[in-house]
Amino acid sequence: MDNVAGRRRGDPNGQTCMNNEEYLKLAEVEDRMWYFRSLHAHVARALARVDAKDASGAAGSPQPQREKRVLDAGCGTGGMIVRLAGQQPGWTWSGIDFMPIACELARQRCGKGTDIREASVTALPFADASFDAVVSADVICQVDAADVAMQEFFRVLKPGGVVVISVPAYMWMWSYHDDSCQTKHRYTRPEVETLMRAAGLVDRWSTHLNALPFPLLWAKRKLLRSAKDTSDMKDYPAVVDAMFRLLVAPEHAWLEVGGRWAWGSSVFAVGRKPDGKRRVER
Repeated sequence: MDNVAGRRRGDPNGQTCMNNEEYLKLAEVEDRMWYFRSLHAHVARALARVDAKDASGAAGSPQPQREKRVLDAGCGTGGMIVRLAGQQPGWTWSGIDFMPIACELARQRCGKGTDIREASVTALPFADASFDAVVSADVICQVDAADVAMQEFFRVLKPGGVVVISVPAYMWMWSYHDDSCQTKHRYTRPEVETLMRAAGLVDRWSTHLNALPFPLLWAKRKLLRSAKDTSDMKDYPAVVDAMFRLLVAPEHAWLEVGGRWAWGSSVFAVGRKPDGKRRVER
């Protein structure tokens, strides 16, 4: 759930990628599984706040809307693009993934009008200042050089653009799931903050996600594991999925009013590229 199973494939900065069968599993479950629905809703909220902030000027006067471009850096089979493209009027989505099968599936699911390219998050095939937002969900945790990935996100952002990332939390939560997924590192919020600051991002904000489901995730991975366990990305009985959706509902309500969560299975963070109108943080 925090990320998906992969294998090493030729990137000098050590990006891992999913096995073909895991991509097929992802395409099967990401449209309905509670984890992806919840994560995509958090991303949609972050992008909506960008829209709201950009829609008003310094004095609060309405500003003309313009089309914005967003990159899903590590798009997998395109589930986030499929779900959010219709929810964000005026946003044009592109995606990259490291595996050809992922790109093929993403093109099929997202349609011919969506720009999907085979590439690594550590070497994005786009010009400087190409995007208004870069979203990377559970991807830099599979890269040896996460700092290089963050620098690439910064490079392709327009001034004032935002980065939205999620990563699995806490090395002490390491389990069969991470072994199966070839996770490189599980992060703390200060570690994510350091990555974003070093890349030059300002107006940084972060929280944990999956706070209320966290005890259940811990119990499954630490106490109730079995020899057959691989990744937790799979179909669950409808009652189990409904229970997790119920548990994350208060999380969304609290974040909607500006709260944060001090614990949870993931770290979620947003940062902005300086636009020249404010002092750059050091």
